[in-house]
Amino acid sequence: MPPVKRALRAGVLGTATALAGLLALAGCGSGKDTDASPKNPRGTTGAPAPSTTPKPSRTSAEPSADAGGRSSGSPAPTRRTDPKPSAVELPPLHAGFDYQIGGAYRPAAGVRIVSRDRSSSPAPGLYNICYVNAFQAQPEERGQWPADLLLRDAGGKVVVDKDWDEALLDISTPDKRRRVAARVNRWIDSCADKGFDAIEPDNYDSYTRSRKLLTADDATAFISLLSAHAHARHLAIGQKNTVELSGARSRAGLDFAVAEECGEYDECGAYAKAFHDRVVVIEYTDSGLRKARAAFGNRLSIVRRDVLVSTPGSADYVRRTR
Repeated sequence: MPPVKRALRAGVLGTATALAGLLALAGCGSGKDTDASPKNPRGTTGAPAPSTTPKPSRTSAEPSADAGGRSSGSPAPTRRTDPKPSAVELPPLHAGFDYQIGGAYRPAAGVRIVSRDRSSSPAPGLYNICYVNAFQAQPEERGQWPADLLLRDAGGKVVVDKDWDEALLDISTPDKRRRVAARVNRWIDSCADKGFDAIEPDNYDSYTRSRKLLTADDATAFISLLSAHAHARHLAIGQKNTVELSGARSRAGLDFAVAEECGEYDECGAYAKAFHDRVVVIEYTDSGLRKARAAFGNRLSIVRRDVLVSTPGSADYVRRTR
């Protein structure tokens, strides 16, 4: 399987190494998260049963002001039965979608699902997904993490995702997983307090960049801790990319998928099967959009964004649904 490509974040636009890595990857993407600014676009414990306390209703929708390609209205989603029905609210099926983790703006007419960075506020009246970087530490935040929670090689050197200059977090033991989760869960709490409906924890696939110091089991064990906390806060939680772990969705406690470039890399079918079509798709090329729409245009929520995930008015802005 080709490596997951990730789009550039607003928070690292000035980082030469990240930009060079992006250009070398020819415009493919997955998002990141910082404390201060919006981004652009990647032992098992049992999750307690989520509370059935109803969430507050959302406010009326914002008017449309999207100059870069409007999404058409979507029919009411067909209700499906998921393997483990949850008390949390799940994203609507086959609904208009916009990926705004590079900066919040008013969604286009017909949009019903929006993903935004945790530093942003939800879009009134819509289903809102809150993006957090759960498995890696951003360069400016590395010093905020305890030294022993940064993954280190045999020589004591921090293991870094070179594309983004991000230190991998050490989730190799139950104790470290709990300590990392305690920090990420505070971000999840903030998303819940703001009124988001779901969480998008990025870099689930960081174990593939860990020089074999982390395993897929470490990743699923860690994300199950986040799932338990998200559900306790009445939030759904999505699997970000990492198609190879789709079969572990029940064990990991995941409710839906956020799939970048699954059309481009012929992976949409795997996500659709694992998550019963509850999948939001971001493509960064016209060819990827065409492929995703041709195979799944009547089933999944699909949008074409620019690789910088920029805002309307910028030179790079692209948003299309066809």
